[in-house]
Amino acid sequence: MTTISPAPSSTADPGDDIQGREVGFLWDLIVVAGRALRQIPRDPESLIPALIVPVFFFTVNLGSLQKVTRQAAGIDLKAFLLPVAIVFAVTGISRASSLVTDIQGGYFDRLCMTPVRRLALLLGLMVADFTLVVALTIPVLIVGFAVGVNFVTGVAGVIAFVLIAALWGLVFTGFPYAIALKTGNPAAVNSSFVLFFPLAFLTTTFVPRQALSGWLSTIATYNPVTYLLAGMRSLTSVGWDGSALGQAVVAVAAVGVLSMSLALAALRGRVRRG
Repeated sequence: MTTISPAPSSTADPGDDIQGREVGFLWDLIVVAGRALRQIPRDPESLIPALIVPVFFFTVNLGSLQKVTRQAAGIDLKAFLLPVAIVFAVTGISRASSLVTDIQGGYFDRLCMTPVRRLALLLGLMVADFTLVVALTIPVLIVGFAVGVNFVTGVAGVIAFVLIAALWGLVFTGFPYAIALKTGNPAAVNSSFVLFFPLAFLTTTFVPRQALSGWLSTIATYNPVTYLLAGMRSLTSVGWDGSALGQAVVAVAAVGVLSMSLALAALRGRVRRG
């Protein structure tokens, strides 16, 4: 008996032979960051509150408390509150919401089927975040200059001021990215800003550290934002204070170790599940 085996098909889909080609980590990073940067102008509703809220509180607090604080504490409230406004403007700004959209739409899973480096999927978004938070500091700084804030450290101090604020904004993005990758839930990502409330208000936001008392003074001692604000304020009012700036950098780094560890762990979990 003769057995006839099915002949191999001669009409295979040419697309079956197409495979992804590795192009290197840097190019992966550029492509992901470029896409994220192009998406920013399409999402103005997430940027406008980031500018309006800090500028509003800056001007209102300045108008209502300037005379009182000058008489009671002898501080220049304009320079004292400007770092607070900047930190409020750059904290919680990230592309985590768009990452959730990519996860829910299946785009993130399709990317994971390509040779793209998984780390580039996260770091590319953070590159866009860093660019955005630097841009957000500029309008707030202009408001500060308009009301009379002067930097005793000059132009170099302004650059250091913006850089410290941008690094803080960058390291804080680790929290919303960790939530986005872990849950894939937009509501959970939107509520991640709540994490900043205790850091923002249990510290020297409105009065100097020596004016705090009791439990609030104790908590402020362990709050990294206390040292972040002190370092930034030193650039406007004191001068090049190496101790204050060093403590600010250490505080930002400590938060960064925690937030980035959470984000990277969530990325590994998301990739495994995908």
